[in-house]
Amino acid sequence: MRKQINIGLFGFGCVGNGLYDVLSNSPGFKADIKKIVVKNKHKKRSLPPEKFLYHKSEILDDPDINLVVELIDNATDAFEIVKEALQKGKNVVTANKKMIAENFSELVELQQKYGCSLLYEASSCGSIPILRTLEEYYDNELLNSVSGIFNGSSNYILTKIQNENISYETALKQAQELGFAESNPKLDVEGYDAKYKLIIVAGHSFGVFIKPEQVLNLGIQNLQKQDVEYAKQNHKKIRLIAGVYKTDKKHITLFVAPRFVDKNDPLYHVDNEYNAVTVEAAFSDKQLFIGKGAGGHPTGSAVLSDISANAYDYKYEYKKRFQSHQVEYTNDIEPEIYIRYNHKNILDKLEISSVSSFGTNYILAYISLKELLNKKELINQSGSLVVFTGNFKTPYIKQPSLLHVSLTNSE
Repeated sequence: MRKQINIGLFGFGCVGNGLYDVLSNSPGFKADIKKIVVKNKHKKRSLPPEKFLYHKSEILDDPDINLVVELIDNATDAFEIVKEALQKGKNVVTANKKMIAENFSELVELQQKYGCSLLYEASSCGSIPILRTLEEYYDNELLNSVSGIFNGSSNYILTKIQNENISYETALKQAQELGFAESNPKLDVEGYDAKYKLIIVAGHSFGVFIKPEQVLNLGIQNLQKQDVEYAKQNHKKIRLIAGVYKTDKKHITLFVAPRFVDKNDPLYHVDNEYNAVTVEAAFSDKQLFIGKGAGGHPTGSAVLSDISANAYDYKYEYKKRFQSHQVEYTNDIEPEIYIRYNHKNILDKLEISSVSSFGTNYILAYISLKELLNKKELINQSGSLVVFTGNFKTPYIKQPSLLHVSLTNSE
């Protein structure tokens, strides 16, 4: 039986506003947003000022509010709100992927200790219901990988650059004007946003909670026209791909990085602010999920889905976490990378395993994932761009989408 939901909402930015619109126009589901707490008293909003409050106690100490919806930007403040809400016996819905990724284990323990539910479908891949799908449909399936385009902002930028031949700066500005990217786009274009989502997805697909600092994220912020032309000459596109992959029966690996994809890869055709998630499994084979990954309304609809699920007392069970065949995280793999450099001395500072081919200011080479993680800031600061080719020297990753990508020397 569906229970009455009285919502206390924290935050009224892009997603909060989107949720308000979606909830107001959903005839099949009714919930009362009893209170809205925001931080900035002077910010202009779509609702009158008397609709807003400014102290978290207004919601957390209200006994009539039985669902806290947290939609603020600051991960530290969000964690304090969510933690206190759970300790007070209130269920919580959040979209804050950074907060979850940084505190995953503790949040799961809090739910178990206080008997509450924390739902966060909106934290991962926008409007695609990937977390509940992993929890329910794939709960007893042997998964090989979950990967794809997890950030709509960076995908929009890459689409505009590659399809319309405009500069990175112009594409970024367009994404910001449309509300797909923040004024400080670092989280999106440097792969942090996708990494936080990936960590959450890995928790539900393989039952492993990985700390963000353990996972490689390389972005597109150093992309130049030469890199796009190289991809075109080889009949490929560049996509920012996040993935968790089973390397053997006991290990998985995670990383976020640009990758070359060809026309045979479904991700080649996923454009603009869309996300795409490919789930590869032992028995159900490969399935592809596509949906909008940026914007207030797509994310707001995912929040509404969690609110609706909460009305029926739905909880994540973290089934893979408690199954007997546990796996561990490893970064002991060697991907082949394209690295375009501005100064050749960057190559001297990297422990490159072997070189496949080279051009005037780029090489194709094998390098360990651990080395890329250790030298990430050095690579970023040098202005270099790293793109995974999809080939691996170590015979771990077996997924068809990551094998047999053939690139040629364009010189």
